[in-house]
Amino acid sequence: MDTLTGIKVFRQVVDSGSFMRAAEKLDMSTAMVSKHIMHAEQRLGVRLLNRNSRSLSLTEPGRLYFERSKSILEELEATELELGSLGRTPRGTLRVSVPSSASGQWLADLLAEYRRRYPEVLVDLSFEDRFVNLVDEGYDLALRITSRRDSLPAGLIARPLRPAVFCLAASHDYIKRRGAPQSPEELVQHDFIAVGDVLDSLPRPAGTEKGENPFHVVLRYRSMDGVANAVAAGIGIAPVPAVLLEDPAFREALAPVLPDYPLQQATLYVLYPSRKFAPQKLRTFIDFIVESLSVESKPRSRAESQPRPSAPAEGTWASNGRRAIAV
Repeated sequence: MDTLTGIKVFRQVVDSGSFMRAAEKLDMSTAMVSKHIMHAEQRLGVRLLNRNSRSLSLTEPGRLYFERSKSILEELEATELELGSLGRTPRGTLRVSVPSSASGQWLADLLAEYRRRYPEVLVDLSFEDRFVNLVDEGYDLALRITSRRDSLPAGLIARPLRPAVFCLAASHDYIKRRGAPQSPEELVQHDFIAVGDVLDSLPRPAGTEKGENPFHVVLRYRSMDGVANAVAAGIGIAPVPAVLLEDPAFREALAPVLPDYPLQQATLYVLYPSRKFAPQKLRTFIDFIVESLSVESKPRSRAESQPRPSAPAEGTWASNGRRAIAV
């Protein structure tokens, strides 16, 4: 029989002074009340109640059990009230994984608005360009960019938000030194900075065989934000998210290259476990992100409200069937 129910029955019997009155208050039969008491005594190996046809009294072990069980039930009641309050009011820590390219002002603006709405939620952000395991690594949700939905981790809800626009970019210093390529064929004459398989999204020079990498890679990074910094330093050319060209940190340093040649199409997704029984902090953040970033919503960030650089307006990229970098 259920131990917690047995504790509640035992306390009600003591408080009521009889099995019959306890049964009435608990809405169960007198026989069932008796079974709970007998089961508790057998489990504990002691007699809890002295009982006869007219009265009940606590034994010494029964008195100790009664006193200790009172604090247990009071603590349980307080915990249930607290959890119920948490279920109604968004509060607590929310762990979120986002691409390194999202470290700019636009995300800070979004988080400022979310905090104004839900001041009791602490958003704990981690910037990383990989598909994290939400459950094993303790994350509540993630934002990721990919060109193939079937490459997203299984077992999660993957909600598309908007197209992810990428631009081929170089620094003004690099273009001054090496010149700007005028066609995809000229890309093989330039230095490239790579992260993951993002170079697969580049327009291929004529005659390039499938799977062949014709580009001269001089530096590799594991974060897209690092790639943008390396491009700004004049090391080479790289495909970068268009939002970085809009960011104040890079707007003056980076220039689009070959804007008339579209790159591979990708989509920004929000990933999260099922919303069933999800805490309010997660529900509100998902709704807020969808409201703020989905294509149907009105842009909320300063970066999104500014004119785009001279790159494909909607990122109509040619798909090559490979997964884009998870950024």
